[in-house]
Amino acid sequence: MAKRALILLEGSRYNGPLYVQAAQRLGLHPITLSADPAQYGYFVAEGIEAIRVDTGNLDALIRECSRLRATYDIAGVTCAGDPFYATVGKLCRYFELQGP
Repeated sequence: MAKRALILLEGSRYNGPLYVQAAQRLGLHPITLSADPAQYGYFVAEGIEAIRVDTGNLDALIRECSRLRATYDIAGVTCAGDPFYATVGKLCRYFELQGP
């Protein structure tokens, strides 16, 4: 059985670690997709998998999530920031996941 993952679109210096901790408490493997993962210092501190991808490009996000689906059972997609809610909704619809 594939490991279950929660995809986080971009991070947040403030409440991003809370999303990561919540995912881990639920037994999910958090994976963050970010245009610049280096800007979030907690990725390294928490040992979080972060993948560089153009988060402004829906097709690039779909490709990356499709690639991840080959390895993980994606439990959901979410984000910690308002600018990405619409994109998260589109990804959830595309992959037939419950909304954010």
